[in-house]
Amino acid sequence: MATLEQRLGVRLLVRTTRRLSLTEEGADFYQSCVRVLAELDEAEARAASRRREVAGTLRISLPVSFGRRWVLPQLLEMTKRHPLLRLDIRLSDRAVDLLEEGIDMVVRLGEPGNSAFLSSRCLGHQRVVTCASPAYLAERGSPACAADLAAHDCLTFAGEGGIVPWTLPGETAGTTTVAIDGRHTISDGEALRMAAIDGLGIAQLPTWLVADALGSGALIAVLAPQGVPGTPIQAMWPTTRDLAPKIRATVDELLAHFLPLAPWDSPPPHGPPLSP
Repeated sequence: MATLEQRLGVRLLVRTTRRLSLTEEGADFYQSCVRVLAELDEAEARAASRRREVAGTLRISLPVSFGRRWVLPQLLEMTKRHPLLRLDIRLSDRAVDLLEEGIDMVVRLGEPGNSAFLSSRCLGHQRVVTCASPAYLAERGSPACAADLAAHDCLTFAGEGGIVPWTLPGETAGTTTVAIDGRHTISDGEALRMAAIDGLGIAQLPTWLVADALGSGALIAVLAPQGVPGTPIQAMWPTTRDLAPKIRATVDELLAHFLPLAPWDSPPPHGPPLSP
């Protein structure tokens, strides 16, 4: 106490041989300490509560088309149930570095890789379907096998690594990867879908992007009407011993929405469901 009084430069206690009593400055200092300790207890309680609540800012990176169509609506709906959650959504098709860029979570189309610093959950698998407009097929005919594609106008997709090859049914079983010489090459999935609907040629697109067009008849699947297996759809986040509620709740939300049957594989108006 003497050290504290020396540091403060005031006398806090009146000392006699029989008792101790607070000075006016001591009583004021005591009340201030009580208020500070109460505020500290309240701050600790709020922090502990936030660890249990879905709260704070969720920084999440999404593929542009897939994120806009299938993930963003779920996130927006989620904020209605969790008013303390704030979204910071980055729409980008590039492979972001979660740790370096301060991203809490990412949804990726493709394999998760071998990073020891990331955890992941598979939300399902995208399928790809080879398709064209009814007008194009009426004029040019429908290919019966992969070899027939050489006589058709094909629309290819250009990714960061170049033109993406097509995955087609194998001659006996399984699938095979084929390099396609396209008449037109487009680096955006939405634009590629539009070109196929407009009758410019045959395209291979993920079912999540063309399920509505297949259901309405704007596009018709060829070679493999149900599509062929494509890449996994992954939710990924930095590995931690104590997963933040905002990440846990978001992963649970997406798993419940995409599994066991992806929404784009639900029965279309004019046909059976796509095989999972």
